[in-house]
Amino acid sequence: MTAAPPPPPVAPADFRAAMGRWATGVSVVTARAGEVDAGLTVNALLSVALEPPSLLVSLQREVDSLPVMRQSGTFAVNFLAAAQRALSERFGRPAPFAEKFRGVALHRGLTGAPLLDGCLGALECRLASTTPAYDHELVIGEVLRVEPGPDGPPLVFYRGSYAEAEGEERLRLGRRPPGPAPR
Repeated sequence: MTAAPPPPPVAPADFRAAMGRWATGVSVVTARAGEVDAGLTVNALLSVALEPPSLLVSLQREVDSLPVMRQSGTFAVNFLAAAQRALSERFGRPAPFAEKFRGVALHRGLTGAPLLDGCLGALECRLASTTPAYDHELVIGEVLRVEPGPDGPPLVFYRGSYAEAEGEERLRLGRRPPGPAPR
């Protein structure tokens, strides 16, 4: 009996399209090292354990925030509210840190990391470990402090678009624009 041939490799565009059907929340991960504030939009986030409370953030290895997180040894995850789409877009673009934070309402957490005002909540973390995974780093953070925010609908991303809040308890999922999947 012979083994079946391996299946053909999955095309990146097909994988991206399939993963786009997984609705995710949107957050901004921030850190401060010395006088430098760093931040970027992230939706690859998950809880790891309750004992100790910990989470995982998946970051592209080249992001400019990763060295700041490593230097400080701490970071914060800010859970964006539906009304904070502009913050997601601002921190999702490549730009100098000072430009990303210019005019943004924030306060400092216990670790010194910027906590964005109006978020649904924030978690301040100690960087526990990083693990290379292909072109990403898996960052594990041990949660040091929870800062609850106001109640409200979350900012959600689905199929290449943001979802829109329809009141306090309903979200309308975005429609993917016609044409190829965004890259």
